[in-house]
Amino acid sequence: MTDLGDFELAVVGGGVNGAGIARDAAGRGLSVLLVEKDDFAQGASSRSSKLVHGGLRYLEHYEFRLVRESLIEREVLLRAAPHVVRPMRFVLPHSPRQRPAWLVRLGLFLYDHLGGRELLPPSRSLDLGRAPEGAPLRHECSRGFVYSDCWVDDARLVILNVLDASRLGARTLARTALVSARRDGGLWSVALRSGNSEINARARALINASGPWVETVSGAAGVSSRKRVRLVKGSHLVTRKFWEGEQAYLLQNVDRRVVFVSPYEEDFALIGTTDVPFAGAPEDAAIQEAEVDYLLGVVGRYFSSQPARSDILRSVSGVRPLFDDGTDDASAVTRDYAFDLDAPPGVAPLLTILGGKITTYRRLAEQALDRLRRFFPAMRPAWTNGAALPGGALEGLDCSGFLRGLETRFPWLPAPIASDYARRYGTRADDLLLGARALKDLGRHFGERLYEREARFLASQEFAVAAEDVLERRTKHTLRLTPAERRAFEAWFDGQGRTENGTLFSPGPFRLTGK
Repeated sequence: MTDLGDFELAVVGGGVNGAGIARDAAGRGLSVLLVEKDDFAQGASSRSSKLVHGGLRYLEHYEFRLVRESLIEREVLLRAAPHVVRPMRFVLPHSPRQRPAWLVRLGLFLYDHLGGRELLPPSRSLDLGRAPEGAPLRHECSRGFVYSDCWVDDARLVILNVLDASRLGARTLARTALVSARRDGGLWSVALRSGNSEINARARALINASGPWVETVSGAAGVSSRKRVRLVKGSHLVTRKFWEGEQAYLLQNVDRRVVFVSPYEEDFALIGTTDVPFAGAPEDAAIQEAEVDYLLGVVGRYFSSQPARSDILRSVSGVRPLFDDGTDDASAVTRDYAFDLDAPPGVAPLLTILGGKITTYRRLAEQALDRLRRFFPAMRPAWTNGAALPGGALEGLDCSGFLRGLETRFPWLPAPIASDYARRYGTRADDLLLGARALKDLGRHFGERLYEREARFLASQEFAVAAEDVLERRTKHTLRLTPAERRAFEAWFDGQGRTENGTLFSPGPFRLTGK
C-alpha cells in the first residue's frame, strides 16, 4: 500500500479538461494530484475533429455566448501553443438546399467579429469555378465561401498541459484508476489502483473531470450529480489526402449537419464527424457501417473524386460527454459546459464537470477553480491567459521561422523529420536533439520518421509507458509504419527485443543519453 499524502486538490480524469484544471491549479499555488485510469488523452481528447474553432454551426442554435468565448479562446490557444495549434482555411461550398447564401454570409460576418479576431484572416466569398480550391469539387459547386479556424494536435495539447502541471509541482499519474472516494470530515480519502498496486491519498477538494465516465466516478464518490451528461459517439475516417492544397472543407449535408474534411499529418485526410447516441462502455466505442456510409456519402456529394471504402486506412471513434440540455436531436445538443458543486456545510467539496470541448478547456479550468475559491482563500488569481505551453514560446508565433532555425542548427536532419519535430515539440526540439551531430545519433531507425531517440525522449519526458502511447497519441507514426515495422517497435519498446550489445531492453522510465 502506497500513501501519497495530502493534497489540496485531487482531479480525476486526464483528458483536456482535467489536464487543464491541474495545470491552472498548480500555477495558482495549490498542491494537486491528477489521476487518469488509462493513458493521458486516451479517450475523447485524442479522438476529436482536431479543431480549435468557434463553432460556426452553433450560431444556428443561438449559442452566441459559447461562440464568442470559443473564438476568443481560439486566439488564446494559438498564442500559447503555435507549434500544435495552427491556422487553417476552410472552404464552405454553398448548398442552397440547406441554407441561403445571405444566411451563410451573415453567419460568417458574425463569426469574423464576435471574438475580436486579430491573428486570422477574415472570411470572403469564393468563385469555385475559378479558384484552385474548387478544382476537386463537382462542377455544380460553383459558389462558396472561405473562412478561418485552427487545427490542433488534440492529444499533444493534453500532454502539454500535463507537462506544465508537473513542472509546476502537480503529481500526475496515468494508468491509475479511482476505486473509491469518501468524505472524512474536511477531507476526501481517495483509494486508487495502478496495476496491482493500491494507493491512498487525501485531498481537501475533489474534481470529477472524467468525461464520459463522469457518472461512474460520481458513484465511486457516493455522490449523485444533479445534472447529467448525454453520451454521443463521433466517428472519423482517415484516408490518403485526395485534393491539392492546405485548405480544409466544411460540407453541409441534407440533414443540416456539417462534415469536416481536413488535411491530416500532411499526406492524409480526416473526415468527420458523426453524432450517434451512445450507450455502453465508452472504451468500447467503434464505428458502425451506417456511419461509414454517411461520411462517404457526404464527401461524394461534393467531391468529384472521392475515397471509396477500400481507401479507408482507419477509423477513430470517441464518446463525447455532452451536457444534457434536454434536446432530442443528438447533433443539436449544446457543446457548452456546466458545473455541479456538491458542498454541504462542513464537508469536503466535490465539483463535477459536464460537457465542454477542446477549444474552451482553458476557460473551463479558470471557471472551475473560481467556483472553489471560497475553499482556498489563499489561491492565486487566474494566470493561463497569455502563458505559453511547453515548447510554445516561438518568436512572433512563427513556427515556419522556428523550423528554418532548427534546420540551420541541425543541417543533417532530413527535412520531414525537422518539420515533425518543430510542429510536435516547438522549442523543446532542441532538448530532444541535444548532443546529436549526425543522423546516426538518433539511434535505431524503426521505419519512416521514427527513431529511437524520439521514443526515449517521449518515455523519459512525456509519460509514455507503452508503444501505443508513442505511436498513437504522442505522435502519429502509426499512420506511416508498416505492420511489420510497428511490431518491431512494439517488441523493442515493451522490452521484448535486445539492444545492440545483447542486453534486454528495460521498460519503464528511460534516460535520454546524448551522444
